[in-house]
This record gives sequence, C-alpha cells and structure tokens, in this order.
Amino acid sequence: MKIKKILIANRGEIAVRIVRACAELDITSVAIYAEPDRHALHVKKADEAYNIGPDSISGYLNVHRIVNLAVATGCDALHPGYGFLSENPELARACAKRGIKFIGPNADVIHKMGDKTEARNAMIAAGVPVVPGTQSNLVDLNDAINTAKRIGYPVMLKATSGGGGRGIRRCDSETELKKNYERVISEATKAFGSANVFMEKCVVNPRHIEVQILADSHGNVCHLFERDCSVQRRHQKLIEIAPSPQLNEEQRQQIGQYAVMAAQQVGYENAGTVEFLYDQDDNFFFMEMNTRLQVEHPITEEVTGIDIVQEQIRIAAGEKLSFTQDQVSRRGYAIEFRINAEDPKNDFLPAFGRITRYFAPGGPGIRTDSAIYSGYTIPPYYDSMCVKLTVWALTWDDVVKRARRALGDIIVNGVKTTIPYQIEILNTPEFQRGEIDTSFVETHPELVNYSTRRPPRELAAVIAIAVAAHMRL
Repeated sequence: MKIKKILIANRGEIAVRIVRACAELDITSVAIYAEPDRHALHVKKADEAYNIGPDSISGYLNVHRIVNLAVATGCDALHPGYGFLSENPELARACAKRGIKFIGPNADVIHKMGDKTEARNAMIAAGVPVVPGTQSNLVDLNDAINTAKRIGYPVMLKATSGGGGRGIRRCDSETELKKNYERVISEATKAFGSANVFMEKCVVNPRHIEVQILADSHGNVCHLFERDCSVQRRHQKLIEIAPSPQLNEEQRQQIGQYAVMAAQQVGYENAGTVEFLYDQDDNFFFMEMNTRLQVEHPITEEVTGIDIVQEQIRIAAGEKLSFTQDQVSRRGYAIEFRINAEDPKNDFLPAFGRITRYFAPGGPGIRTDSAIYSGYTIPPYYDSMCVKLTVWALTWDDVVKRARRALGDIIVNGVKTTIPYQIEILNTPEFQRGEIDTSFVETHPELVNYSTRRPPRELAAVIAIAVAAHMRL
C-alpha cells in the first residue's frame, strides 16, 4: 500500500521527529494536540494540526477519539511514537477495524510482549536466556514469600503489564517483600490497570544492554546492534551509548542473535527493542521487549546510518527492509543525553516553566532532538525531558570529549536542567573508561554537588548573544 497521510498520536520531540521523516518521504503529517500544547513545536511543524481535547487524558490517551480523527482527516496510517498509547493493543486493534495502518506490530503481539509473564515464556520457548523467576503471576503474598525462598534474595517484584521503570521494587529480605508487595500491586493498578505481579531473581549491579531490531512482513528480521543504557536513576535512563563500550565482538553478535530469535518467536513486525541484563559473569538475560520506537533510537541511527522512523513507515506500507543483516554496519560511537527539566540538587524535582533562552549546540557529530524554543513554556503535565542531545565520534575517547564540549555549549535558560549533572558524569574516570552499570548513579551521590558556575564556553556564548543584541539596538 502507498501511505500518503499519517496521523501522529503523540506530542513533543518524538512528534517533531516523525513530522520530519514524513516530510522527507513526501507524506502529509497530521498532528494532534491537547489544549496545553496549542503553541507546541510539533503543532507548528506538521502539515495539519487538530485539537484533540482539553487535557492528555481526553486527548492523547483517548483511543477512539484519535482513530476517529485519523479517519475524518483522510489518514491512511497512524504512528504512535513512544509513551502514551504506543504499547496499547487497543489502539492497534481500533486502527485495524477502521482501515488505518498502525505503524508498529499487531495488537496480539503488543499484548503478548506487554504481559511480562507471557513474554518470559515465549523467550524460554525461543531458547533466549531469562532471569530465574516465576512463569506465571503471583497468587498472593504467601506465594511471593515461598517463591523468594526458592530462588533466593534479593528478588525483584514487577508489574506484569509494567514498563518505563514503574511498578518495580527490589526486596532484599522477607521483611522488605512483605512491605513492598501491596505497594507494587497498587502502583501496577494505578499505572497499568492491572494488579498482576510476578517475581524475578535480582541481578545485582548488571549492565542494561538493549538491541534494536527491525522486521518486515516478508519474514526478514535484522538487528541494528546494541545500546548501553546502564546510566539510569530509579530505572529511568539518563545517558545511552551505542554500541556498548563494554562488549566484545563475540558478545555483540551473541546478543544480536538473541534479539533476532526473540522477534522471530513472536512473529514480530516493525521496529522493536529487546532489553537484556548483562551480569558480572558475562551472562545475558532477557528482561523485556518494547514494542515501539525507543526514546534513544537516534544513537543507533548515528552509528548505522539507518533512518529507523522511515524504515518503520516503509515496513507499514508492506515494503521489505531496505537492507539485509550483512549490509548493516556500524561506525564510531554515539552518546545520547536525556536533558530533563529537573533539579538534580533537589532530588531531581521537576522544574517546569518558561524557556527564556534556548541555544542548540552544533559542529561535527552533533544532533539535537527537541520540541522547545526560546519563549516556550514547558507544561507540568508530561515527562520532564526537554532535549535529547546526541553526540557522535569515531572513537570512544573522542565522543566523550566532544560530548563534554557540546554539553558546555548548549543553553537552556529559565528552568533548571540535568546538564551540569551530566557533565559531572562525563568527568568521572569510570565513565571515561566505559565501565558503568545500573548502580552508577547510586554509587556516585557526590556528583549532585556540582558548581553552579557557568562553563566558560556557555558564558562566552551568552556574552556574544548579548553583544549582538546590543549592536542591533
């Protein structure tokens, strides 16, 4: 089928990213917006834009309103982006019923991989290693206690329908298990509408490695190598790297093959990410599969040269992948920084408000994905990420140096951001050696004590802007 018009069921930088892909493919883009986003960048950039409701619940989270709008505006496809309804099988199902092509896997696959116990069992059947744990949901607290005794502490309680780091608690003892059991059930019910939880053995201080895959409707599945997402806080990623500086070539090929096996087992189609834990004994364990585009997809694009969003659209149109596995190569290293409107010195408290000045860095190997601009007000209703800064260079040492320069150049004034904190991370010997795991943030509490003094390059940029403004006067 020929896709001519796409409704983008999302907002922010990912909506802008999809608009750009549509423009390069000569496809008309349709944006939606809730009232707080009336002046958002994705609304300004899309070919058409429509108000979807007064708030996110009636707008971005309303399946039938979104699909009805897609039909009414003559769209033949819908891209869900990430977050919101991107992994909701009801959206994919509603699109299929109304003759709208959903740019992603089908509803059955989304449902299966969204249920963590079903996903675990599918991986076991495929021969992909999984963390020891339950093969079904926990019945009650007694079942949880007995299971923990069998597999040994520490254990992880996880929401069966969870994702994004929510509905997950580590328990180091029976006392903690009893305390956290009802909490996880409550979190799971509120966040995902399901009280089901399961248990896994806790892999202590693992590396978080994920593999990008693309699969078409003709049976072709390829991986685009891996990303290292180990620098995270409370299961929320802060910095991502492609490829992982911690893997050798043999391990890289092994984890890539595991990801392909996982996709083939469930009949996957479109873009997806298979996430693994990599323990201190060099073992990989399947963690989950994200049935959507990932926030951190730009670093994979930078090292492979493959436009993942455009491939998504082509796959949805019924085309074959534009490459084979042996044609996928990587070059250099890329690092993505999720620059959030948060105050690291105040327990990362969100810092929404008006952007008084925004200056994006440039130069070789620099890419910014954002939806902010000078004068834009970051609304308090959504995720606090305001800019994704991606830095590429040929070697690991060079990409770290370039990243330090780019973080010094970027300006986001008016709100507090994580930029100074991420500069501190870059300056640690462990990061510079590429030796990181998921305990990095917790084991470096001193990094939040950074100086508030403006970096010299940023100060020079501000002075130059001020002088230029004075000259115009």
